[in-house]
Amino acid sequence: MRRNRDRERVMSVIGQPKSEELRQLYWRDEILQLLFWIQGEGFGQRIEVETLERFLTLDASSSTAHLERLAAQGLLVRDDLGGYQLSDLGRSEGGRIFAAEFAHLTQPAHGACGPECWCRASSAEAAACEEDRRTWAMDW
Repeated sequence: MRRNRDRERVMSVIGQPKSEELRQLYWRDEILQLLFWIQGEGFGQRIEVETLERFLTLDASSSTAHLERLAAQGLLVRDDLGGYQLSDLGRSEGGRIFAAEFAHLTQPAHGACGPECWCRASSAEAAACEEDRRTWAMDW
């Protein structure tokens, strides 16, 4: 188990940028995206240093430094128990980063309507379009 954890940490370091400035941006995006996902999934509103260790394979020292920096930038709010949560700005940035990261997975599937489809004009049009797609799927 320890060996796998060490390997994950090495892979985490290898995959990140080498310059300090880009590394800070990299971890900023990773952390904000993680917090946004945790909140969106209903797992809670706050995280602790151990959360970053678990999900991002960061050590405690690096986790603390990143969280403190994001709090100083107004992206996180630190509570009295040593946990952190997204500020309004952090939530907005985390949502933007999350949406950009997963945009290719949230496109309409084959046979699904795109954003310009006529069915977006009214609920009656949407029902008719949905029925057409259901009928089309049954014909296969």
